[in-house]
Amino acid sequence: MHPFLQRLATQPLLADGAMGTMLFARGASSEQCLEQLVLDRPGWVTGIHQAYAAAGADVITTHTFGANRFRLAQHGLEGKVRELNFKAVRLVRDVREVAGRSLFIGGNVGPLGRRFNWNSPAEREAVAEAFREQIGVLWEAGSDLLLMETFSDVTELEIAVQVARSLCDLPIVASMTYAGDGLTPTGQPADLVTHRLLAAGADVVGVNCSVGPNQMLDTLHAMQQTAPGHLLSAMPNAGFPQRVEGRLYYPSSPEYFAEHVPAFLARGARLLGGCCGTTPMHIRAMRMALDAHLAQAAAPSIQVLGDALPELRVGEAADFDEGEEARATGLLQKLRAGKFVISVEVDPPRAFTAEKQLEGARHAKAVGADAVNVADSPMARVRMGALALCIQIQQQVEIETILHFTTRDRSLMALQSDLIGAHALGVRNVLALTGDPPSLGDMQESTAVYDVDSIGLVKILHTFNQGYDIAGREMGRKGGFTIAVACDPTRPDLGQEVDRFHQKVSGGAHFTMTQPIYDPQLWRNFLALYEERYGEFPVPVLIGVLPLQGHRHATFLHNEVPGITLTEATLERMRLAGANGRQEGVKMAQELLLELKELPHVQGVYLMPSFGRYELACQVLEVLTPAERSAHA
Repeated sequence: MHPFLQRLATQPLLADGAMGTMLFARGASSEQCLEQLVLDRPGWVTGIHQAYAAAGADVITTHTFGANRFRLAQHGLEGKVRELNFKAVRLVRDVREVAGRSLFIGGNVGPLGRRFNWNSPAEREAVAEAFREQIGVLWEAGSDLLLMETFSDVTELEIAVQVARSLCDLPIVASMTYAGDGLTPTGQPADLVTHRLLAAGADVVGVNCSVGPNQMLDTLHAMQQTAPGHLLSAMPNAGFPQRVEGRLYYPSSPEYFAEHVPAFLARGARLLGGCCGTTPMHIRAMRMALDAHLAQAAAPSIQVLGDALPELRVGEAADFDEGEEARATGLLQKLRAGKFVISVEVDPPRAFTAEKQLEGARHAKAVGADAVNVADSPMARVRMGALALCIQIQQQVEIETILHFTTRDRSLMALQSDLIGAHALGVRNVLALTGDPPSLGDMQESTAVYDVDSIGLVKILHTFNQGYDIAGREMGRKGGFTIAVACDPTRPDLGQEVDRFHQKVSGGAHFTMTQPIYDPQLWRNFLALYEERYGEFPVPVLIGVLPLQGHRHATFLHNEVPGITLTEATLERMRLAGANGRQEGVKMAQELLLELKELPHVQGVYLMPSFGRYELACQVLEVLTPAERSAHA
């Protein structure tokens, strides 16, 4: 099940409120194309998304309601469908990165803005093609779900749902607008609409716009009676607007919205939010009411616990005199014992909090991961320090971490100081990396250090493990670091990569983690060349597996991301998968994992989620036996 639907099945979620209302308040004109503002005024759009995220929304909707070819043609912008939709999703993704918690991106799809003759096959196909064009971009750009809203004609929405269902596997929220009499503007009752939308493939059926909270309750109740047990949504206007001094004024207050939250929940709504006239204040009030309702419902099961935070146990350093095996980290002990090791990667947030990353770590632990590896500002983009996130994960999730540690940003003195600090805080699994140069990232004016590269960093760690710093001064005890190094079997110059890898493992590395591999033969080639030049392969291997999301994701990785190379067969298989790209990507990764784990020296998998979709990446592990996934049992 998709993560959004999983969450919605376990607890109600809160969507954001109006975008147009907020843009008009900032000075936008009703005569202009509001969707064009993602290019002309991205700061406005981003600021509104941030305000809703700060108010407590779980779903942030892209500013793409009218970004279809028919509506854009009214402004001469029909050729910008892809650009506007892609940029709009990118803005929400940027907000999610700095939010530091789990947010779902709702790819917003509105009606096409004109009447159609449904008896004309040509017009039906034109409608379908317009939706296909927009939805395809929203899916490709990284939306987590499709939020289709404010439709007045059920046939038009039905076509949109059918197109989406044939095109992709995103969850679909299909919402109609109803008048005070409980009928759509074209005269259809809620029970008929609900039946048709569910039959078309909608996951959530809803009502939005037109009326305020109180009048929406009756329509929602009719939908609940028609489809008991199905997921419903409700996003009312802030009452009927009045024009005051040339501007629309919506009378419903945030407090009034909050009062209706329990009634919406009682009538089956699982996704709540606001439409025209609502603001972040309305969403904040609904958040407080929703949290209060959930807390009251859970009150009988609350237990008083002893300590607020568990004592740190993961990665603790043993006493100096307990012997080398006692000093080894849990991860290294498992590798030495021949266990198949599972690690899941988490990228630090571009924010001050890391709720989403902690959720990802908890999910990884729940499915059997032995460790969570934390990247160090990949692609040279400013993010929370990897060590800080490692500490949070070890303290709050109680699972070992593997710290990606680069030489890019630290002098020789700072490298040693930070490693000593990591050891003191219980982080002792370290992946030694050189790091992407700042020229790749978003701080090109930053200056790289590179006093040493990854080979030099391995030597520093190995020296610490002997009980000395790099200058030969005694440290008082041996370090006990578990040292990992990277290797890239996909490199065109395989001989150079093998030689460099040999220098790393000769310096004291305990295991290696590869770049993502999509063809087992690449690993066989790397292994054969190493053994030809240097003899027996010296360390266990964690093979990198990055499940593909679709054909465009595959081509992007192949052509634009350094260190990732896909085979033509892989690219073709993803192309043929079409709308089932994610399922096919997981299936391919599972097939790859089963084959790779039987190869010499492969003793683990290193999963890399795309777009922070930890649940999807962890589905790959379902092909392993329970014993292979019982890391923390």
